[in-house]
Amino acid sequence: VQLVESGGGLVQAGGSLRLSCLASGNTTNIFAIGWYRQAPGKQRELVARISSGGPTKYGDSLKGRFSISRDNAENTVFLQMNSLKPEDTAVYYCNAEATWRVGADRFDSVYWGQGTQVTVSS
Repeated sequence: VQLVESGGGLVQAGGSLRLSCLASGNTTNIFAIGWYRQAPGKQRELVARISSGGPTKYGDSLKGRFSISRDNAENTVFLQMNSLKPEDTAVYYCNAEATWRVGADRFDSVYWGQGTQVTVSS
């Protein structure tokens, strides 16, 4: 599975950005896909995640400003970010989790994109 992010950039506080993540390769085993972010000197944290059945999960205090959605036909997941704050500045990574079985054995794998920089100026 390959994940390619796009849509990052520089925006003023209060502005909006929409990130896209295109998944390619063997995507049939993906059961969840989403976004994490990592700011300088901080740990990588969950931004938003959407499961195959549709349930979504957001990082603390992000729901309401951020919204995740997916286009299954295009194998693309989107992150709409509104009312951006300087503290949202980070590298945003697309993440996909997959699982599959071969006989009685179960395999799990996690995939990451290269990341896209989001910078919010004050």
